Amino acid sequence: MTTGPDHINRHREIRVALPLERAMHLFTPVGERLWAEGWDPEFPAGQDGDGSTPGTVFLTASERGTTYWLVTERGDDYVRYARITPGLWAGIVEVRARKADEDSAVADVGYVLTALSDEGRAELRSFENGYNDYIDGWERDIENAMEAGRIR
Repeated sequence: MTTGPDHINRHREIRVALPLERAMHLFTPVGERLWAEGWDPEFPAGQDGDGSTPGTVFLTASERGTTYWLVTERGDDYVRYARITPGLWAGIVEVRARKADEDSAVADVGYVLTALSDEGRAELRSFENGYNDYIDGWERDIENAMEAGRIR
């Protein structure tokens, strides 16, 4: 659902062929390293566990610049992050998972983002237009990492 040219609220479900607890680990800052190419969060205060304790701050770098992340909430079946890429956009990323069966989970990946500039509005429109393909890519990347033995 789009709420305006400067703001988006998008969700997409993916299936993960792992039990719920193991699937949720893949959506933590540390767990994402197992499957997301180029994902290398830095923890200014030092890494603690999987990096998903509320209050944890981490940074990621991309062609858009540095993104600042804050873990705002974490439960057994969800994790929520605040994220800001200065000059482009800011918002919330949330993953909520549920058990699909004994050996798999379904994860709802949600992004609520607001543009912070004209450049951010253009980036946001592009992100929104490619959102389903982007999140579907997560599912493929997780499957590929499992096949390669990086996720067990």
